[in-house]
Amino acid sequence: MKVSMIGTGYVGLVSGTCFAEMGHEVTCIDVDERKIKMLKEGKSPIYEPGLTEMIVRNAHGKRLLFASNYASVGDSPATFLAVGTPASEDGKADLTALFLAAKDVAMHIKDGAIIVIKSTVPVGTAKRLREYVASITNKKFSIVNNPEFLKEGSAINDFMRPDRVIIGYDRYNEMYAGEIMDDLYAPLVLQGNPIYHMSNLSAEMTKYAANSFLATKISFINDIARLCDLTGADIEEVRRGITSDKRIGPHFLYPGPGYGGSCFPKDVQALMSTAAEYDHPMKIVRAAHDVNNEQKFYLFKKLMKHFGGDIKGKVIAMWGVAFKPNTDDIRESPALTLVGEIVKAGGIVRFYDPIAAENFISEMREELSGEDQLTSYDNKYDCLNGAAALMLVTEWPEFRAPDFMEIKQRLATPVLIDGRNLYPTSRIHDHGIHYYAVGKYISKDHQKLKSERDVSRDKHDHYHSYHHDGGIGSAYENWHTTTELPTGSKN
Repeated sequence: MKVSMIGTGYVGLVSGTCFAEMGHEVTCIDVDERKIKMLKEGKSPIYEPGLTEMIVRNAHGKRLLFASNYASVGDSPATFLAVGTPASEDGKADLTALFLAAKDVAMHIKDGAIIVIKSTVPVGTAKRLREYVASITNKKFSIVNNPEFLKEGSAINDFMRPDRVIIGYDRYNEMYAGEIMDDLYAPLVLQGNPIYHMSNLSAEMTKYAANSFLATKISFINDIARLCDLTGADIEEVRRGITSDKRIGPHFLYPGPGYGGSCFPKDVQALMSTAAEYDHPMKIVRAAHDVNNEQKFYLFKKLMKHFGGDIKGKVIAMWGVAFKPNTDDIRESPALTLVGEIVKAGGIVRFYDPIAAENFISEMREELSGEDQLTSYDNKYDCLNGAAALMLVTEWPEFRAPDFMEIKQRLATPVLIDGRNLYPTSRIHDHGIHYYAVGKYISKDHQKLKSERDVSRDKHDHYHSYHHDGGIGSAYENWHTTTELPTGSKN
């Protein structure tokens, strides 16, 4: 099938390339001629593992074309709108690019064309777009909502092996559109994953509801982690305890510095804006939004507390600035808030990120008064030299098993703030490094704790030997009453 994809941003480029990989003939269209030139040269304007190779392969096979004009729309049964819908200052989704693209599409379509909204749009947008396109053309057309559920860093796999495909359209008057969409997605659901047909309104709501629920899970576990810090409970133990419940599950329940990226922040705000139009407060979603905003300052507060509220002139090393691993996307990244606060407090940041460094420096430039306030390094250890502390912000795979002795030797003061709870407390303490995490139990005296646990094990083993010998009374009583709980600390 011939397909036109309007927009070569993250969603449009991944979707168009994957459709081509399945054998469809796809033309990706963008008014940014710089992007089109890059793509024709086999270069991707975004980073996504495996995407560049897939672009080159399908372009070579003539299944994937790139253009800055809309000529291909007339030959395409389905034209996808995959343009940006960023948040406005009031939190509402900005649909300017969507309606501009729809205007150009409307001028090229033929009778029976299907205009597919791939962009994330507020509830009611399809109705508005249908009326708008009808005011431009007298051609017969259908409007379909087909929201994306791609995770940056694993987007190709998400597209090619979807949990579900959502198709929203007028099922009474546009049955043909549903059939065409089924044909388009048929190769992706051969393993039985469902295609759900629903109204345009329900499809639009489904996208916002899904992202807002996932954002709420992240904020929930972060809120519990902060309470763990106050009470002495360990969030890692708590997380294992609750996620073993199948009704809860393990996904999106990892504490950290807060969610970011191109989807969750703007989609949560957009849903709240839609709800406000209907005088519905969306209290749970708003709480998730508020908790997340607070969470982005949490690691900074730990840093300031360790140094007595003064980091002026201190160098702070940072590992990872992308909002998540396997992407160069820094939109709404917690690192933006962290670096901004450190610089305002008089600190100096040196950081390493394997992919996102250039984007990050470009985004932060306006907040800096001097170039020496923020420096990127090509090696994760080199940025540590003489630093007062290391802050782990993004959990890139190469950060999972570092040389802790190397970290200690390079830092001016051995302080590690683990924003992703990657590291075992005992190993870091064994190297004499001050360790802070998000909701993890941190003992004031690691060696005392280790000794007490060793004694506990010995007494526990002694109890079991008595149990097997039939003399359990006094052994159990002594073990139970003489073993003290370790003293915890708030961090």
